[in-house]
Amino acid sequence: MRRARSALRLTGCAAALALAPVAEAAAQWPTATPPTRLDVRPFITDDARVVGGGLAQAESWFRWDHESTQQWLLAAVGPTPWLELTVGGVAGADRRGGGRRFTYALPLVQGKFLLRPYAPGRGPGVALVAGSFLPGGSGLLRPEGYGAFTFAIASQSLGERDAVLLHANLGVNHLWLAPTDRTILTWGVGTQLRAVGGLHVVAELFSGDPYVAGSGKAWQAGLRHFVSDAVQVDATVGHGVGGAAPLPTWWTLGLRLVTPRLWGAPPP
Repeated sequence: MRRARSALRLTGCAAALALAPVAEAAAQWPTATPPTRLDVRPFITDDARVVGGGLAQAESWFRWDHESTQQWLLAAVGPTPWLELTVGGVAGADRRGGGRRFTYALPLVQGKFLLRPYAPGRGPGVALVAGSFLPGGSGLLRPEGYGAFTFAIASQSLGERDAVLLHANLGVNHLWLAPTDRTILTWGVGTQLRAVGGLHVVAELFSGDPYVAGSGKAWQAGLRHFVSDAVQVDATVGHGVGGAAPLPTWWTLGLRLVTPRLWGAPPP
């Protein structure tokens, strides 16, 4: 993700008038209060929260392993306080055999429905997710065929200010492939532990990635830092531990940005 740059020559009152909307928008960005959503990609195990009504976010992460390099980008918007719609894709290089061949896949489309939010001192939150990674693209990253995924999420917050978060996912991937279709069970368990300030330790164990069918069992762990509610960075490492073709060791670096409120009033 890159921000476009423009050069403007403004002086005196004209400059002040031009910068006033920017200052007003910046003032609306969330500050260092408890984040609205904590577990996000590149972690596979999702959490029972949505971006929020009238808000939008962009998540991007770079993934590297000995077979490929990948740059993922997901954009999400909250039409209502209980619904989140996501679209995205991935592009990178297939490095198998010593070469570097361009590969990409898109579009990923997904809907997330919040049934019950979680919060400290309350019972678990619950959400449902459904979507598809359509077989557009070319090369290594392109899905084999049409597929759809769905999974349920349960999340529990423990301690003040979400000191400990626990998440569990259970779902299925269905692939329409010749000569026979395939249905794959997916599951994941994950946790996020507050360390110091905005720094958190994150870890998960999962079997099957809803976005990448047939990925097998693997673990992933790393660090996540909340610069503010609007800006988050993370770094992870993971390794496959089961399946027909266990995933190679991988590393990721990620960034998440949340917009100021686009419409509607903030929740009470």
